[in-house]
Amino acid sequence: MVKQDLIERSPVRNFEKSLGGGVKAGEIGVIVSKKGLGKTSILVQLGIDKLLQGSSVVHVSFNQQASYVMTWYEDIFGELAKKKNLDKAAEVQEDLISKRIVLNFNQDSVKTAQVIKTIKALAEGGSKPEAIIIDGFNFSKANPDSMKEMKAFAKESGTVIWYSANAESTDKGFPAALTPFKTDLDVVLYLDPKSDCIQIQVLKEHDKGDYSTELKLDVKTLLIAEK
Repeated sequence: MVKQDLIERSPVRNFEKSLGGGVKAGEIGVIVSKKGLGKTSILVQLGIDKLLQGSSVVHVSFNQQASYVMTWYEDIFGELAKKKNLDKAAEVQEDLISKRIVLNFNQDSVKTAQVIKTIKALAEGGSKPEAIIIDGFNFSKANPDSMKEMKAFAKESGTVIWYSANAESTDKGFPAALTPFKTDLDVVLYLDPKSDCIQIQVLKEHDKGDYSTELKLDVKTLLIAEK
């Protein structure tokens, strides 16, 4: 399989279709779940998909060192390349790495305004990202105005932004930690563990509320399952 086929047949296409087109330029999405259920895996798959399409990606991690994030990209790309029998996989991977920047911050000392400032500086230096991934963000520590800043930046720069955040059960509805930010979030997904898979539940999709999809993660690989 060549790279273009990998893009067209990616499970991310079904992921986007199931979410009304997914998170578009100028929008913000969040993936929430208990720790260790696959949030980072989904974010990395979304990042790899953007990179395959020639977009630049900035991956900001608040909970993992940069080396761990890079390992995630290597492992997931390797799994996808093997599964799809990708031609010239090493060349494709080298091209992806050239378009990806990984940043590691401590949320206690680095606020949203500083993250935006750093990304703007990268853009001015010739590394303007089309997608920003922010992993391990603690919404309970953040001020609602910070998300308004990020939403304004997303619209101004035409950037797709995905967050991940830890949250307990959503049996009582929308996660409490995310409620103050709800109006600035376009898509919110919840990972619900089942016996044979991890179901991807939609808590918000633009103007739609809570609904179920057929989207799920493979429990062994944590890859988005194909239809």
